[in-house]
Amino acid sequence: MSDDYKYMLLALQEARKAFDNNEVPVGAVIVQNNEIISYGYNRKEECQCSLEHAELIAIRNACVKNNNWRLLNSTMYVTLEPCPMCASAIKQSRINRVVYLLDNTNANIHELVQKILYIEDANKPVEKEKLDITKFNSNDVEMLSIFFKNKRN
Repeated sequence: MSDDYKYMLLALQEARKAFDNNEVPVGAVIVQNNEIISYGYNRKEECQCSLEHAELIAIRNACVKNNNWRLLNSTMYVTLEPCPMCASAIKQSRINRVVYLLDNTNANIHELVQKILYIEDANKPVEKEKLDITKFNSNDVEMLSIFFKNKRN
């Protein structure tokens, strides 16, 4: 199993924490220079704050650990494609790469995230890669489908 799949399993463990707390099961892990530097999971309901996305929590923790807001040479592993707010934070944090499992099903949001991550501005474009969910054990990813099926019914 490649490192991408190994680190995504850790993001799924973070997502499980969110799921167990009736949060959207999104977990994030940031790896810099082949070292895990931070974790995060959704806590919007728990904290009653719209900023408590897994990605933002992981970014904040990584910045504190590094004592630097620039997260150069890093990859974020996240269970769901980032939203526009998180994509902007990823770009501003200088994260080089985002690896995720599930697409955002809203085509407009998906397109906007693409534009944010790939825009040519003062920051380099962010590489984005989707992993094949079928390569994971069904027990590892079932919470994602259960959560979204329950929310849609």
